[in-house]
Amino acid sequence: MHDERHGLCQSVRNEAGPRMFPVTTQKTATVLIVEDDGEMRSLLCDEFVSEGYQLREAKDGDEALKAIRLSQPDVVLTDLRMPAGGADYIGRLHSVAPHCPIIVMTAFGDAGLRAEVLQAGASAYFDKPVRISALKLKVEELLARWRA
Repeated sequence: MHDERHGLCQSVRNEAGPRMFPVTTQKTATVLIVEDDGEMRSLLCDEFVSEGYQLREAKDGDEALKAIRLSQPDVVLTDLRMPAGGADYIGRLHSVAPHCPIIVMTAFGDAGLRAEVLQAGASAYFDKPVRISALKLKVEELLARWRA
């Protein structure tokens, strides 16, 4: 569950799509977090909302593509092995949002898969378990690069 004690995150359920997270101290960037594991998705949302990002979330590849078509985020942080996931999913994300950095995380990767998703359009690749601090740094780096 999202920690509301700090007043940073208030979950809102939009029946037409993924949850949105209004934030009181906002950065200008919106992060779409795509993860089928609810606990991991909640952890990532908590970590990034505490940094002041505006958040959206999706539980699978289809929901992510729908969310991007409704409103393109500034960066996508996504799992790979999930319903409607895989390297072809990364290619679809990239074709729908070619100027949006995509960060891929997976517990089931190898060098071949890494090369495949980077070629499909991912901007960065992390093996799980992943360090949250490394993800945050990569998000900042990619946002700075894409905005320059």
